[in-house]
Amino acid sequence: MKELTLVKVGGKIVENPNNLKQLLADFSEIEGYKVLVHGGGRSATALAEQLDIETQMVNGRRITDRNMLQIVTMVYGGLINKNIVTGLQALGVNALGLTGADLNYMRSEKRPVKEVDYGFVGDVKEVNGAILADLIQKGITPVLAPLTHDKKGNLLNTNADTIAGEASKALAEFFDVTLVFCFEKKGVLADENDENSVIKHINPDSFQKLVAEGIISGGMIPKIENSFDALKAGVKAVVITRADLIKEKNLGTTILEE
Repeated sequence: MKELTLVKVGGKIVENPNNLKQLLADFSEIEGYKVLVHGGGRSATALAEQLDIETQMVNGRRITDRNMLQIVTMVYGGLINKNIVTGLQALGVNALGLTGADLNYMRSEKRPVKEVDYGFVGDVKEVNGAILADLIQKGITPVLAPLTHDKKGNLLNTNADTIAGEASKALAEFFDVTLVFCFEKKGVLADENDENSVIKHINPDSFQKLVAEGIISGGMIPKIENSFDALKAGVKAVVITRADLIKEKNLGTTILEE
């Protein structure tokens, strides 16, 4: 099977014009098929503030009522997504921006209310990998916004890491997929104050030890757990690295299945 690189980048990168320009230049140079998944939470928060709409976060997750759903749809599916598509087109990459509702490629269900009512937040239930693969094989580069739908007329705010993980698993049937999670460090660090203390490989055993020792904590824990799930589902490789290193080989932290 042909190789495909799926890159997930957060809002800190795509919301800064200089960082975005560098990212798109690097992404355009990745060889073979590729997909880009983006966030944009800070821009959503900023627009909400301008419109006097309160932002509520619980455990790093955004409470998405009807007003906030309108905000994230405008920001994620509109402003950020189309800025990325436009930038890639300028670099000769034939990009197409998509939410989960477009082509019905990703269907979710509204998260059930337990301790917290997250509102219009989606848990992914179904991904049409075949339709994405068909686009990709036609020379199109999908740019996936963190929005899905329930096929009942509702858009749902959906975590961008989840979008990346679920899309990579669905595409693993058609390509040799490398999933790259980008954040502000070179990789997972043994010492958070030493940028060069990158842990080259993490497997389930070493992951448990690193969590127990407090070296891996917070939002990195679900990111790595999602990585293990992707590998079990057939993704060839998962890498965690800095956005400006995405075109480099053997850099960052590689997550291993065993």
